[in-house]
Amino acid sequence: MKFKALSLLTAFLPIAAFAEDKLNSGDTAWMMISVALVFLMTPAGLALFYSGMTRSKNTLNTFAMVTGAFILTMVLWIFAGYSIAFGTASNAMMQNVAGGLGNMMLEGIKWTDLSGSYPTYVFVIFQGTFAAITVAIASGSVIGRMKFSSWLVFVALWGLMVYAPIAHMVWGGEGALLFDEGALDFAGGTVVHMNGGLAGLVLALLVGKRTGYLKTPMKPYSVLLSAAGAALLWFGWYGFNGGSAFGANAVAGLAVLTTTVAAAVGGVTWMLLEWIIFKKPTLLGIASGIVAGLVAVTPAAGFVSAGGAFIIGSFGSIIGFFGVVWLKKKFGYDDSLDAFGIHFLAGLWGAIATGIFALDDKDLLWDGPLKESSDRMQQIFVQCESVLAVGLFTLIGTIVVYFIASAITGGARVNIQTEEIGLDESIHGEKAMNL
Repeated sequence: MKFKALSLLTAFLPIAAFAEDKLNSGDTAWMMISVALVFLMTPAGLALFYSGMTRSKNTLNTFAMVTGAFILTMVLWIFAGYSIAFGTASNAMMQNVAGGLGNMMLEGIKWTDLSGSYPTYVFVIFQGTFAAITVAIASGSVIGRMKFSSWLVFVALWGLMVYAPIAHMVWGGEGALLFDEGALDFAGGTVVHMNGGLAGLVLALLVGKRTGYLKTPMKPYSVLLSAAGAALLWFGWYGFNGGSAFGANAVAGLAVLTTTVAAAVGGVTWMLLEWIIFKKPTLLGIASGIVAGLVAVTPAAGFVSAGGAFIIGSFGSIIGFFGVVWLKKKFGYDDSLDAFGIHFLAGLWGAIATGIFALDDKDLLWDGPLKESSDRMQQIFVQCESVLAVGLFTLIGTIVVYFIASAITGGARVNIQTEEIGLDESIHGEKAMNL
């Protein structure tokens, strides 16, 4: 077999009961809609969310870093990323951590091929949007001080050397390391959010703090932009989580429900925390809480009840809040737009919470000790094992890729003059608004 488009699909979603691969127009339509929804999350949702939080002189650069990451990752995903993540390696040892290169430029995949009940090409693009948003998340940690050229080199290498192997280990099907262990990650708590958030922190530490950090006021350019971005992220998340059911089915409906619950309770929780602690609930705080709730429920969306989503979303927001408000100040790192505080910490909680709150329903779970023997404690252990493995791989891989990118571009940090003028004019020759 030349390719493995979606080996986990036949193991997943037993309620769909695919006796054989046959095109289903409803599933195909839903998956193409999901592609469009997840597409919207990066160059619109995340770009606006991040741009609104940065200083006015770096707004366009922020947008460019997110959009640049998206377009470059999509190109490289077709070139080799998909093959590494979902292809089949030539030997079992390699298959543990990465697929082969047999599907480079989608070689061996025909337009008539199906992944379950919809075209394989749709699955390829759907997964490509996940790869793109993951590396874009990391940009939020180094806004205002990293060279655009260094960033693009980092994006290209990181997507192939870090993201694709992690996606393979978790979602690559039989023979993939964490998939075989029974790790549950419905839509990317480890693969996307932990991965992108931790990469952001590593970059922030390696690039260094912004000049004047904690000494000079660094007010957000537009909270309204960030709020609009959060709304678009929430909207797109229905494709992100709902599409990860790989069809228009009952699991997709469950994922849409739990996504809504976690987002709403996350926003309410952050608002109440600010109200109690600071006496003023901020719009940016509400938006951040919504995103934290969405991040937390991502690995669990198709496995838990509404009650489970309520707990996961609320605690995801609490953890994200203290990551942003307390942890960053305690340790003094400059995570510009809180990619680590919101994405990594809430994603970490969500990944472990999946083992705690996943329903003991054999027709719902795709694999793992909970499905095989109703062993919840073992499932929690596997979730922790997955978190540790992804964290270590991301940490080491990001450090290696950063130094390669830095060497290629003559250092990754802009000079002080460029930083003071702002990256919008210095690098792009533009302003967000010409008033």
